[in-house]
Amino acid sequence: MRNFSISPLEMFASLWRNRSLVVALTKREIVGRYRGSFLGLFWSFFNPLFMLAVYTFVFSVIFQARWGAGSESKTEFALVLFIGLIVFNLFAECFNRSPGLILSNVNYVKKVIFPLEILPFVALGSAIFHTLISLFVWILAYAVFFGMPHATVFYFPLIVIPLVFFVLGVSWALSALGVYLRDLSQVVGILSTVLMFLSPIFYPVTAIPESYRIFLYANPLMPAIEQARAVMFFGTSPDWLLLGGYWMVTICVAWIGFVWFQKTRKGFADVL
Repeated sequence: MRNFSISPLEMFASLWRNRSLVVALTKREIVGRYRGSFLGLFWSFFNPLFMLAVYTFVFSVIFQARWGAGSESKTEFALVLFIGLIVFNLFAECFNRSPGLILSNVNYVKKVIFPLEILPFVALGSAIFHTLISLFVWILAYAVFFGMPHATVFYFPLIVIPLVFFVLGVSWALSALGVYLRDLSQVVGILSTVLMFLSPIFYPVTAIPESYRIFLYANPLMPAIEQARAVMFFGTSPDWLLLGGYWMVTICVAWIGFVWFQKTRKGFADVL
């Protein structure tokens, strides 16, 4: 039986070896999602804007939520909220699809030469495409209402890259586990909703009583959301100590997920 490498370098080596295949599958994934629809790719712009409008109305108008003390600006609330949604949606799109990645590509499992480990990269590529569109919309909106964005926006990739490592690790782990536990997709759907409301997307961390903040800090999305908001909207530099720790932890998560995937993939064909 073929042995699959669990070296940390293999995570990136496989992506490089199969880069053309990853690009082709990602393009097919993006185009296929909107094929046959009247508006086509326009839906990738419309969906985040529609959800942003709904969330902003519910939280800032109905619940009278405000981001800063004394701030009554609904535009500010909307843009701050949108940053949190951009980060969360990057995670959630991959997280929700992970348990079915292998199950929905059974024909690839039967092909010995197909590199199954690239499937999370394909899902991630599609999610990054939608993230970039949402980011473009955010920058355009900020420029219209507040002027030129802060120079600190260029720190944004340094915050998103460790989140990408985390997403890959989780995707590898859940896609492998989903082959053996078919109920996992239902559990993941619930967890995704729980994580959305337990992440500081609709409220600042300071709104949580101090006795409960320790649970919020255990949320792996919290550092990415808070740091992204700081550099994108408030124009402050990242917390370099927190960011450095986040990089190390997420790289470890990526490798652990990759190891789990490589160790369990030998049994995929038998189960499927």
